[in-house]
Amino acid sequence: MKQLLPVLMILAFAASSSLQADDKSDNSPTHANVAYGPHKPNVLDIWIAQGDGPRPLHVYIHGGGWIGGDKSSKGDPQKHWLAKGISYAAINYRHTPQASLPAPVHDAARAIQFLRSKAGDWNIDKDRICLSGGSAGACTSMWLLCHDDLADPKAKDPVLRESTRVSGAAVNGGQTSIDPKQIEPWLGPMVLQHPMISMAVGEPTIEGALKNYEKHSPLYVEFSSYNHVSKDDPPLFMSYGGDMTLPSKNAGHGIHHPVYGVKMKQKADKVGMECHLLIGNGQVSKSDKYRNANEFIEAILLGRNGKSN
Repeated sequence: MKQLLPVLMILAFAASSSLQADDKSDNSPTHANVAYGPHKPNVLDIWIAQGDGPRPLHVYIHGGGWIGGDKSSKGDPQKHWLAKGISYAAINYRHTPQASLPAPVHDAARAIQFLRSKAGDWNIDKDRICLSGGSAGACTSMWLLCHDDLADPKAKDPVLRESTRVSGAAVNGGQTSIDPKQIEPWLGPMVLQHPMISMAVGEPTIEGALKNYEKHSPLYVEFSSYNHVSKDDPPLFMSYGGDMTLPSKNAGHGIHHPVYGVKMKQKADKVGMECHLLIGNGQVSKSDKYRNANEFIEAILLGRNGKSN
């Protein structure tokens, strides 16, 4: 039961976290459950916007600790983006109980490559792609934002020749590190009780993950976006709740703690990467440039003082 409660909490977070507040509708995708890879969960939905020339694309990556969740958990934000001439896609990916890292993150990378490969068919502007996501979806989005390009120009699969780089990311409650040796000093021991940390490397318990830490360390280091921050990374907008209590009070508080964002912004500022941090709806920390995630995404994709990679 102890392990089950945090799982239920992250699934609830995945269903409730939102960067946009839009009403439900019956607006169906232009293309639904399109396979982008070889595994059953490798499917995406896309709503194609109307407009002159190739359209910018907003890609949503759902949360759920990499343990659960679904692309449909977001509601219907596509209405907002389609009205602005921005296409919108939402992806599914493998979960760690069935396939631990790198599966969920590399699936998302392939989804971006697949969407680029469909640019001609779906009228996508390859140079204007922005990511969003909450919790684990935020963690994945930040990794894609900061990681070197995974494109392989010599790949037999034409999808893998496409770039994984994007123009920006707007995320909510994201983990900038999943390394237990890094995050426990940041947040206290309760964060380690969240199953995302152990299940990421295929360990059912944190005790097992720590016992076998040397084995898992390369994965923990690789899939922590904090370790990939550099000056040439595209802009990032991070949102968190306002509870700055330390050490973190419980697993749910720890896994979405604002200190993740504080640490990321400190490093980004140090190297010269554009980074915006909203904590507690601006009561604790706010951006001087954008009031919210939507403003940021629109700037990146529509060229309103945003910059693209």
